[in-house]
Amino acid sequence: MAKVVIFGAGTIARLAHFYFTRDSDHEVVAFMVDKEFLKEKELCGLPVLPFDAETLKKFPTRDYKVFVGLSGSQMNKPRAARYAQMKELGYELVSYVSSKCTYLSQFPPGDNCFILEDNTIQPYAKIGNNVTLWSGNHIGHDSIIEDHCFLTSHVVVSGYTHIKSFTFIGVNATIRDSIVIETATLIGAGSIIMKSTVPNGVYLPERAKIFHKPSNEIEF
Repeated sequence: MAKVVIFGAGTIARLAHFYFTRDSDHEVVAFMVDKEFLKEKELCGLPVLPFDAETLKKFPTRDYKVFVGLSGSQMNKPRAARYAQMKELGYELVSYVSSKCTYLSQFPPGDNCFILEDNTIQPYAKIGNNVTLWSGNHIGHDSIIEDHCFLTSHVVVSGYTHIKSFTFIGVNATIRDSIVIETATLIGAGSIIMKSTVPNGVYLPERAKIFHKPSNEIEF
């Protein structure tokens, strides 16, 4: 059983503690955050410590591993920067793959991945480092997800799709097969992507519009 320190003390970190504690061989022992974000001294019954030299001495790299539990905000860049910093300090970063994920690819995911329940990872798919796959996604065969991406829930990635680094994909988006999602693409919830994107592109679907009659005047 590996002892793990989670970087972060927000929603992602709290959920990471839940999943690691109940569905992995890792033991979470503490949280740490930058001093300016140190608001509470305890989370989930564990200490929340400032990220400084004194704290790092308590958790030497030979005895402890780290999980960076941050969100996909700002196109995953803060999470990627902290990931790189922890690697530079010599920590091994651990991944979580739910036991309720259907992982059929022969290629294991990279480090610091967070892959939740009901994901389907088909054969020959490749998942890079520091990738979050929230619950219920379909990752098609022979697809590639590069480092530092965040896919929310119920995203369909069809076969032979290549998703490049720093991409964020909203809930219920659909990506057709054999296209490239370029670096730092932002795909909004419910989008249908039928051709390759452009770097830093933002893709938003049409939103639902209110009907001219109220529901009590509609027969169905």
